[in-house]
Amino acid sequence: MLICLTASHKNSSFDLLERLSAAEGRLERALLDADPTIAGAVIINTCNRFEAYVELDSAGTPPQARAALTAAAASSTNLDSAELVDTWDLHVGEEAARHLFAVSSGLESVVVGEGEIAGQVRRALEFARAEDTTTSDLERLFQRASQTSRAVKNKTPLGRAGRSLVRLALDLSDSRVPDWSALRVLLIGTGAYAGASLAALRDRGVTQVSVYSPSGRAAKFAQGHDIEPVAAADFETAVAEASLIVTCTTATDYVLDADIVAAGRRHAPLAPPQLGHEDAPGCPVIAPARQLVIDLGLPRNVNPNVVEAGSIELLDLETIRLHAPLEEVQATDHARVLVNRAAKKFIQVTSEQGLDPAVVAMRRHAHAILEEEVARVAPRDPDGVAERALRHLMGRMLHVPTVRARELARAGEHDRYLEALETLLGLAVPAAADQVEVEVPESNRRAS
Repeated sequence: MLICLTASHKNSSFDLLERLSAAEGRLERALLDADPTIAGAVIINTCNRFEAYVELDSAGTPPQARAALTAAAASSTNLDSAELVDTWDLHVGEEAARHLFAVSSGLESVVVGEGEIAGQVRRALEFARAEDTTTSDLERLFQRASQTSRAVKNKTPLGRAGRSLVRLALDLSDSRVPDWSALRVLLIGTGAYAGASLAALRDRGVTQVSVYSPSGRAAKFAQGHDIEPVAAADFETAVAEASLIVTCTTATDYVLDADIVAAGRRHAPLAPPQLGHEDAPGCPVIAPARQLVIDLGLPRNVNPNVVEAGSIELLDLETIRLHAPLEEVQATDHARVLVNRAAKKFIQVTSEQGLDPAVVAMRRHAHAILEEEVARVAPRDPDGVAERALRHLMGRMLHVPTVRARELARAGEHDRYLEALETLLGLAVPAAADQVEVEVPESNRRAS
């Protein structure tokens, strides 16, 4: 059984998601160790969601999985189990597949249609592979999610209209920036969001960009993107001289606060120009500021006290969420049609594969009887006429049971097929069999 347990911006507070994102280590292995009925797990942990996709064996139940995830998450964060236990939304079977396909397509994002999530889903699978916590069904589920995401991007307007969190943050900043080309920008971080931020800034005409990395990767990133690196010794000065600061690191501690800003301003030879301000629909009204700080980190990269340094506006993920645009209905509807179709197809294929061991067992049993009969008539069949007739007859007889297996699997009626095999042929095949070495009853091995 495939299930999904999720906490997202739709059902959880920003503060809870931030603390979940700070979990020490990954939880896939902890889940498998906590509950033997959990066969595999893949976890997606982003700034807007924490989701566990779990495959349960035949003895597992969703409440057990919920308890295991709650315990693992609580032990790795400063969250109380009681705070977490009622947080998770549960999706089972086809609904779990539909939810993942919608997530990977950007339909469940703060900014509907944003593109970063597809890469995050892909990297979640890669990590689970490295930890050896995937299963064949989870592998197929996530691969199909990537295929569905590409289909939505290529076949619907959502892919063209969807904007990333980075671009939305810059859109919300438009009313404060009279001339993007005049800005001095400091980028803090060198990960995927840093690359997206740099691309979005350049699209607006920004040319003066420098990068600082708390982990020491600035020089390599700067060389690959043709911008200036900032050394640790120059960080405070670079902060003070920037008109716009964009933070997007995975650091668990603040990388920017009021003390750093104040220290930089005492020594910086240059001061950024005053940013303008115009009233704009959907934008928070603030006083003119000398600097704008956009914090895309989760956990937060910027201490909220940074505004105490004066003349600074802070735009963080919580503010961005409040001003995210409404979904484009037509594009979203078309995308959901593709997502629903893909989810149904995934479950159909999974169900059919679930009866494969039974079909193989049935055919092996039938062919064993066939070979006995062929051997019995062989001495009286020098031209092979009887053998060909027997093989043709067996092929026709097996056709309908094989087709019915697929039909019943698609309808979710595996048990009916398994019961029929046991009743008519004496074959006992477990519903979740991993192998097809089935013992054929002696009474069924002989032709009358």
